[in-house]
Amino acid sequence: MKIKIILFFSLSIFLGGCSEYQKVLKSSDINLKYDKALEYYGEKEYYKAYPLFEELIAIYRGTEKAENLMYMYAYSDYYLKDYILAAHRFSQFVKTFPVSERAEECQFMVGLCNYKNSPKASLDQTNTVIAINELQLFTNLYPNSNLVDSCNVIIDELLEKLAKKRFEKANLYLQTENYKSAIIAYKNFLDDFPDTEYREESEFLIFKSSHFLALNSVESKKSERIDNAIKAYIIFVDSFSGSKYLKKAEDYYQELLIEKQKQEEKNS
Repeated sequence: MKIKIILFFSLSIFLGGCSEYQKVLKSSDINLKYDKALEYYGEKEYYKAYPLFEELIAIYRGTEKAENLMYMYAYSDYYLKDYILAAHRFSQFVKTFPVSERAEECQFMVGLCNYKNSPKASLDQTNTVIAINELQLFTNLYPNSNLVDSCNVIIDELLEKLAKKRFEKANLYLQTENYKSAIIAYKNFLDDFPDTEYREESEFLIFKSSHFLALNSVESKKSERIDNAIKAYIIFVDSFSGSKYLKKAEDYYQELLIEKQKQEEKNS
């Protein structure tokens, strides 16, 4: 019985609250709507404040209240985790109020929203590229901002995500035994991401791909490709003498030397 009473009381409060909110939405009192929008926003009831902001922005456009409304409107989208729309709202704010003291913050939020939309590395990275561009734009526009360090940290994280995407693509060539394409993909990857955490592994995989390309080549190309693979081995060992891949690299190298000797004997 007590449970029923509690449920009934809770339902009454909920329905009463809904009824009050509906009255606010239907009201023709703009001042009431403005005050309630700020109240809902302050209480983090963004889903309630949102439709009121949408209506009030059109009414107060060109007035002193418009800036504050657009600012909270954008953040409502952000807190409701609609980052695509939030990025659009923050961008609109910057364009509408370029000299506002909040313009810097909102420009940063454009980049942050796109960062929030950046998916895992295995998926399409369009939003990742957009986020990097927006954050880089922020650092160019506000080089002395205390948010620049945050931008750089996020940009580094996003670049590493792009690097992982490219690295995995190169790995796919190797896994499907497309060794020539794998070599090209790894080299292009290192050219584009010279400071990547995958550098050591990529150099090893260039050698590994070169090794298998050489051993599986037609006779007319085998000698040249063996020499290229040996060069890749030397580059790898010189760069990463303490690598965890060194033992495997040594095994591949010995196989190449044996095959090279066979080739020389054939040609002698």
